[in-house]
Amino acid sequence: MKIAVTYADGQVFQHFGKSEAFKIYTVEDGVITASEVVSTNGQGHGALGEFLKAQGADAVICGGIGAGAQDVLQQAGIRLYAGVEGSCDEAAADLVADKLVSQSAATCDHHGHGHHGEGCGHHGQEHHGEGCGMHGHGQGGHGMGQGKGRGMGRGGR
Repeated sequence: MKIAVTYADGQVFQHFGKSEAFKIYTVEDGVITASEVVSTNGQGHGALGEFLKAQGADAVICGGIGAGAQDVLQQAGIRLYAGVEGSCDEAAADLVADKLVSQSAATCDHHGHGHHGEGCGHHGQEHHGEGCGMHGHGQGGHGMGQGKGRGMGRGGR
C-alpha cells in the first residue's frame, strides 16, 4: 500500500490542488517501511490525480480539497482522508494504525461564503463545523474529530 500526503515543511499542506510536493509512504504488513518527498513539478488540481496514480498511491491525506479533485481521486480508485492537519509522519502513522479521522466534507471552496459546515477558510471566514483550518481555526475548536487533533469532523471513511 502507498499513502500520499500533501507536504510542506513536514506538515500536511492545506490546499490539495496547490500542493507542490507529496510525501509518499510505502506500507508493508501494517508497517511504514519507506517514505520519500516527491515534487509535483508544477502540476495542480485535476492533473494531480494522474500524478498520484503514477506514484502508485492507494490513499491520499490532505487538508482542504475541492469537489472536482475529490471526483478525480475517486475515479482513480484512491481513498481520500481530507481535513487533516499536523505532521505528515504522524498522520500517515495514524492511518496505518486505523486512528486517522477523515472529514469527508472538507471541501476547499475559495469563493464560498459563511462556511457553515464546509470550506477551507482561505478568505478568513469563521468556521462553524468543519474546514481545513488554514487560518488557525479549529485547534481545539469547532468540528474536531479524533486522532490527536489532526482529523476534522465526523470521520467519513
